[in-house]
Amino acid sequence: MAQGHGVWITSLCLISTAACGLLLCATFAHASIGVNWGSIASHVMLPSTVVEMIKANNIKKVKLFDADPWTVGAFAGTGIEVMVAIPNEMLNRMSKDYDNAKKWVKENVTRHLHDGGVDIRYVAVGNEPFLKSYNGSFLKDTFPALQNVQKALDEAGIGKKIKATVPLNADVYDSPGAQPVPSTGNFRPDIRPLMQSIVKFLHANKAPFIVNIYPFLSLYYDDSFPIDFAFMDSNGKPVNDNGKTYNNVLDANYDTLVWSLKRAGVPDLKIIIGEVGWPTDGDKQATLKNAKRFYDGLFKKLASNKGTPLRPGVSMEVYLFGLMDEDQKSVAPGNFERHWGIFRFDGRPKFPMDFTGRGNDKYLVGAKGVQYLPKKWCVLKPEAKNSSKIGPNVDYACSYGDCTALGYGCSCNDLDPCGNVSYAFNMYFQINDQDVQACDFDGLAQISTKNLSVGDCFFPIQIENGGERLIFLTPRGVGTLSLLSVLFALLLIL
Repeated sequence: MAQGHGVWITSLCLISTAACGLLLCATFAHASIGVNWGSIASHVMLPSTVVEMIKANNIKKVKLFDADPWTVGAFAGTGIEVMVAIPNEMLNRMSKDYDNAKKWVKENVTRHLHDGGVDIRYVAVGNEPFLKSYNGSFLKDTFPALQNVQKALDEAGIGKKIKATVPLNADVYDSPGAQPVPSTGNFRPDIRPLMQSIVKFLHANKAPFIVNIYPFLSLYYDDSFPIDFAFMDSNGKPVNDNGKTYNNVLDANYDTLVWSLKRAGVPDLKIIIGEVGWPTDGDKQATLKNAKRFYDGLFKKLASNKGTPLRPGVSMEVYLFGLMDEDQKSVAPGNFERHWGIFRFDGRPKFPMDFTGRGNDKYLVGAKGVQYLPKKWCVLKPEAKNSSKIGPNVDYACSYGDCTALGYGCSCNDLDPCGNVSYAFNMYFQINDQDVQACDFDGLAQISTKNLSVGDCFFPIQIENGGERLIFLTPRGVGTLSLLSVLFALLLIL
C-alpha cells in the first residue's frame, strides 16, 4: 500500500431453499477472501509459523510482495493459492532483457511446481508502479517487464494456469468534475495510452486487473468526506449516477474502474481487489471500532454476492490488507501505515470477525509457539523527568522505534508526559532485542519489570526474531540490519 487517491479513487446463489442459499453464498464469500502478507518488520516470525496460522483460519489465498524462497516454500503442500511478486526495483532488469525474466521465472516459480509443491497462480509484476509520487520512475519498464514475464511463463508451459499481472493503486483512474461519479471514470490522461495497452494485454492473456482500493484514505485525505460512505453497512447517503445508486465508496471506486475499462475497450476484464482493509492505529479514524465496522460490512457484502451496480451478481475477489502489523514500513503516507494488520505483530488477532459474513464473530486463530523476549521494559527514571535531555533522546528513540501510537487520537494518546517518554524508550529497547545498551539514553532510562500498558495502549514485548539480523552499535545504543541489507551494502562497497 502506498499514498492514495481521491474521493472516488479511494453470482447469485442458485439453490432451492433460502437457508442453503445463504450457506452457499457464505462459502463462496470465504473462498474469495485472501490476505496480503508483508514482512517490513524489525522482527519476523518463521514462515512456517505464519503459514500454519493462515491454514488454521481457513484462508485460501495469499498475496506476497516478493518471491523469497523460504516464504514461498512454506506453502508447499498446503493447497493455498499464492501470488508471488517482482519488486519495482527489478522491473528494469525484467524489461530490458528477456533472459532475466526467463531466469526469474525458473528460479522463483517453476522450482516450486512439483508434486506436493506450491500452488502459484499469479506473478505480480511490480507493486503500484504508476503512483504519482514515483514521478514516472517505472513508466517505461512496467509493460515490457509484464510482457517478458508472461512470455517466460508461457514458454515454461505454465502460462495457462499462472498469469502475470500488475497490482495498481486506484490513482491510475479518476472521475473528473466537481461532483465525480463512476460514469465519468477513465484512466489518468498522463498514462492513458499505456494503461490501454496494458489492459488489452491482460485481456488477451486472460489475466486479471488487480487494483488496490482504500476507503479509509477517503477520510484521511478529506475531513469533509461523509464518514458513513466509507463503510458498507448501508448507512451512507446514496449517490445517484444515471440511475445507478451508490451508498459506499468501495462500490463507487470499483465501478469507476469498470467505466475506465469500458472506455479502454475491455469491458469484461476480470477485476481482483488486491488490497483492501482498515488500519487500527496511527490516526484518529484508524481505530479498532472503525476497523471492525469496515470488515463486518465488507464480509457481509461479499457473502451477499450482489456485486456492484455495474456488475451485479458478480462475486468479488479481494485480498485483505494486511495480515500482520509491520513496524518498519514507511510512514510517509501516514502513521497508520504500520497498523494495517488483522493480527498484531506477534500474530495475535485484534478483534473478532467472521469471514463468512454471517455475523458469527469470534477471534481468529493466532500464531502458535511464538517466543517472546523476557518481560522487561525500558522506562524513564522518575528522577529524570525534568531533564533537558529528554526531548533529543525521545526524538532519537522514535527515529528507530515505532512511536506512531502516540499521535493525536491514537491508542496511546492519553499517556502523561512521563508515559510518552517511557513508551518511546521502550520501543527502541524492544526493537534492539532488549540490549542493555539500548536502555541508557544519557542515563535517563532504566529497565523495569512493571508493564505500563493501560487500556488500549500496549507497551509491547518484542518476539524472538525468526529471520537473521545483525546487531550494530550506534552512538546511543544498538540497532539492527537484515543480513540481506548488509550483504547489499558490502556489494556496493566492493
